[in-house]
Amino acid sequence: MGDEEKASYGSKGPNDSSDTPTPAFRQTSDSDDAVGEVRRVNSDMLRQKELEGEANFRRLGWKRLTIVLIVEAVALGSLSLPGAFADLGMVAGVICSISLGMIAMYASYVVGQMKLKFPEISHYADAGRLMFGKWGYEIFGAMFTMQLIFIVGSHVLTGKIMWDNITAGGNGTCSIVFSVVSAIILFLVAIPPSFAEVAILGYVDFVSILAAILITMIATGIRASNADGGLAAVEWSAWPREDISVARAFIAICNIVFAYSFALCQFSFMDEMHTPSDFPKSILTLGTLEIILYTITGAVIYAFVGPSVASPALLSAGSTVSKVAFGVALPVIFISGSINTVVVGRYLHGRMFRNSIIRYVNTPMGWTTWLALDAVVTVIAWVVAEAIPFFSDLLAISSSLFISGFTFYLPSIMWFMFIKEGKWSDRHNWLYTFLNGLCFVIGIIVLVVGTYSSIVDIMDRYETGSVSSPFSCAVPRH
Repeated sequence: MGDEEKASYGSKGPNDSSDTPTPAFRQTSDSDDAVGEVRRVNSDMLRQKELEGEANFRRLGWKRLTIVLIVEAVALGSLSLPGAFADLGMVAGVICSISLGMIAMYASYVVGQMKLKFPEISHYADAGRLMFGKWGYEIFGAMFTMQLIFIVGSHVLTGKIMWDNITAGGNGTCSIVFSVVSAIILFLVAIPPSFAEVAILGYVDFVSILAAILITMIATGIRASNADGGLAAVEWSAWPREDISVARAFIAICNIVFAYSFALCQFSFMDEMHTPSDFPKSILTLGTLEIILYTITGAVIYAFVGPSVASPALLSAGSTVSKVAFGVALPVIFISGSINTVVVGRYLHGRMFRNSIIRYVNTPMGWTTWLALDAVVTVIAWVVAEAIPFFSDLLAISSSLFISGFTFYLPSIMWFMFIKEGKWSDRHNWLYTFLNGLCFVIGIIVLVVGTYSSIVDIMDRYETGSVSSPFSCAVPRH
């Protein structure tokens, strides 16, 4: 019971004993009646606030869940795909985009099955407790928090790049100012604590990213057509770059993995559904949409620009058009980024005030603590963005360390521990055993090789001086 609840009931409950015996027959006074009435009113008010809070956090249907998943998933991932295709080549890029998307869809389905079987799971940390006890809860909770902060940081970084691009270099303004402005906007958009409220902004978000991608495709296509030799002169390749290193190739794969990270927040989103069993409709809709959108975006923009395609891809649209594209993409940069702040905030706030009415964020203390936590998460994300000022490697690091687990190997472990019926070797489990085994292997490879590749690539970039220093006024491009 939280402090506010304790205060409302007084220092002693109705059954508390006292050193002085209570007479069998006691005449009540007006003051006793008044105190009792105050306690009853306070109790009723707390119960009403609790009911309001529960109702506010149970408004998602499968259609709204789809929109919320789109807001969380279809954002920065799509902006990194053309660069990944340029490194991997058209054939490997298309294969990785489609296959990783389908595997991520299946893993997300397993996460949904886990939520239906154990409705008390509100986020990945709760799943960790079921899987590995207290240590699982703490480790998963730390990973969950760090990954979401990394994602918010990547949105701060994208906002920094966007403002510099729109203002044509900022006219001498230090780019740290742009990152601070981006962080403030992300903080403000993350103020509503309910995912149903974010879903309303999701429609704007989705139209924004589609329009930005379409503008980039059209602009790069026109530029390629008007260049010497036309589209046929674009030097895209079906195969990986000739001089590509293992580290650089895996950075590209990790960027694709990042684009399919929607399982990360699924427990949290499903916790607000009024009919959780409808989740497969959302997963199928989102997964199909993502696979089509990502594959077309990566392949078409790479085919129009060639190996020099930038990351984020909007930078490849040309000086003037990229400003327009970034302006159109402004909602997705901040709406998609802010929903991750809401998810991590809900986890931390709910953990801090687990047994208090404060957790519903519908009292003065609830709002005060929520806003403070929102601010702290945003500041930490800003520090991450400034400390790792290169777009592709920031996505790759988060993919390797965290998304490899949340999207691939952890759902597979959940299936083997809790979902499968009978032995894994039983005939009716053969297909699922193969799929979950494949998820596990992919996740471990991304974790080990991806982390190594990210470290190596970051070291190479600093040695060659191809990136700006942390907390500098220079604007990162890749």
